[in-house]
Amino acid sequence: MRSEIRTAIIMGTIIAGLVVGLGAYFSTLDQIQDFNAQDMSEIDNSHLKKAPELVGIAGYINTDSQLQEKLKDKVVLYDIWTYSCINCQRTLPYITAWDEKYSDQGLVIIGIHSPEFEFEKDINNVKLAVEKFGIEYPVVLDNDKKTWDAFENRYWPRKYLADDEGYIRYDHIGEGAYDETERIIQELLKERAERMGIKVASAQPLVDIEQYKHGSRTPELYFGYDFAFGRSQIGNPEGFRPGQEVTYTIPDKLHENNFYMEGTWKNLDDRMILTSESGRIILPYFAKEVNIVASGESELEILLDGKMISEQHSGTDVNDGQTIIKESTLYNLVSIEESSSHVLEIQAKSGFEIYTFTFG
Repeated sequence: MRSEIRTAIIMGTIIAGLVVGLGAYFSTLDQIQDFNAQDMSEIDNSHLKKAPELVGIAGYINTDSQLQEKLKDKVVLYDIWTYSCINCQRTLPYITAWDEKYSDQGLVIIGIHSPEFEFEKDINNVKLAVEKFGIEYPVVLDNDKKTWDAFENRYWPRKYLADDEGYIRYDHIGEGAYDETERIIQELLKERAERMGIKVASAQPLVDIEQYKHGSRTPELYFGYDFAFGRSQIGNPEGFRPGQEVTYTIPDKLHENNFYMEGTWKNLDDRMILTSESGRIILPYFAKEVNIVASGESELEILLDGKMISEQHSGTDVNDGQTIIKESTLYNLVSIEESSSHVLEIQAKSGFEIYTFTFG
């Protein structure tokens, strides 16, 4: 064999080997790149919990008993709330705005109504609240707190965000963190869109609602002996007397962050009921806003620092110094721009039922 031919054969063999080798190399490289891309796109769910199913539901508003089945492949915001809670109420403008903004992009909001007081178990009361606050998303009545327990929750309000595969990716206790929560809603909706091959919406501005600014304030004060156990702030020497009707007299010396009763009041586990013809409550406090959770039917006269409350300082449920109690709900009595010390006096008539003072 001529040397030229031999050289050509050798060179051909080498080139063929190089082509095969390079092909195998690039094929392997493609596989590695595909594998790495897959790793980056997947979320490590090993440390995440799945949102529990809705259990023990006593009633449905804006939805039906098939709600659980409608959550498949959706990003879900679970809002645990109760309608007479002022902290819950302050979050609702954000939640209703998110529902309007993102519901057609794959977000489902569920209001899990877990009541604090017995009257909040009445579906008609909850329906009135849903209408009042403009809630159009599903609300379920968790009257026995079965779903509350399934989430291992202990607070109002609390929000859990689950991705479209059902994993809880975020939760927040109380008010605030609205921008953070909405950004995570956007991120989870983007993940869902990419996973489903849907066109991703461009970045959207966040909901612009002025946030309530808290200051120092008196803590929540309970009138039910069970609720007040371990944190009693009744200033009368008679104190709580479970199940009894007690005639209270207001002492000469008053202390801030304590409430004082006058008249005959029936002591119940969750509230007090005025049984005498008339009665009074005096409260030295420090806050911007004062609210009561109340029920029954009664007329209240509201005084601030010994005088009929002015229009400037009157809460949204006070007109000409009076509040009419008709529904079982929260009533806003005082609203002042800055936190400061005052003495609130409520003059009530028989049939007035009071559960708690809350402050802003």
